Amino acid sequence: MRILVLGGSGFVGRAIADDAVARGFDVTVFNRGRRDPVPGASLLVGDRLAPGGLAALDGAAWDAVVDTWSAAAEPVGAAARALAGRAGHYTYISSRSVYDADRTGAGQAEDAPLVALDDPGYAGDKLRGERATAAFPGPVLLARAGLILGPREDIGRLPWWLNRLARGGPTVAPGPRELPLQYVDARDLAAFVLDAAVAGLGGAYNVVSTPGHATMGSLLDAATAVTGGRASLRWVTPETVADAGVEAWTELPIWLPPGPLHAFLHQGDVSKALAAGLRCRPVQETVADTWAWLSALGGLAPQRADRPRVGLPAEAEAKILASL
Repeated sequence: MRILVLGGSGFVGRAIADDAVARGFDVTVFNRGRRDPVPGASLLVGDRLAPGGLAALDGAAWDAVVDTWSAAAEPVGAAARALAGRAGHYTYISSRSVYDADRTGAGQAEDAPLVALDDPGYAGDKLRGERATAAFPGPVLLARAGLILGPREDIGRLPWWLNRLARGGPTVAPGPRELPLQYVDARDLAAFVLDAAVAGLGGAYNVVSTPGHATMGSLLDAATAVTGGRASLRWVTPETVADAGVEAWTELPIWLPPGPLHAFLHQGDVSKALAAGLRCRPVQETVADTWAWLSALGGLAPQRADRPRVGLPAEAEAKILASL
């Protein structure tokens, strides 16, 4: 199997390239060449945003392409057109953000209402990216991922929690403890899209775990354990968090209080992907492997320049703890 990964050096793209190499595939990654190379993969260097930036792809062909682009849609369409007739299958790593949160909530499947095509934000970019793949004449898989965790995470959500818990002491834990989480380990996302490429699957798939695959309690318990057990979790209510003026999701990464937005993000229908072979590893494995990777970096995780840093300021945490 000849696989081209557009990206292939960061978080999700690296997981896909590593998995493909491990399977014995002939792997090519295309990116700007600014990160460590993927062992066992060939590198083509180019900038998708530059004029003629896809020239390095000329004259070659692949059985399948995986496109990890996560910004404006024009480069997706350009790649789909450039690879038409030179690849047998195209996967675009999309997002469940394409669903309209105002018109759908818990249980949304792949046929749920979508955001407006002219939506100016990330959701619109991903939907326009999906539509841009129509320039590719073969089967196209739209892998609609949700919250993505695991080693090499460059958004900072799980790394922030691990570093905070490693420091130890009383630690704010946003509840309720049994609050269900729905996410996917980047390596399980990689395995699914590669299996799907081999099988020639097309269409949209929600690629996340089942709702409640983990909870805030099981996630933070696992993170406390792997970081040495020095932290003492102090569970607080969503009302306490709100009263302190702390922002869910950004200042308390991963967490959203119970309500419509939580239902939208953590209670999606994944029966289609499960039937197609999606398998998700235990949260303890994701947490332990992420901590091993983070520890090897001295706790300094990479940070995407196009995403804001996340985490609870020490003074905000102290305010909440003092109120208990």
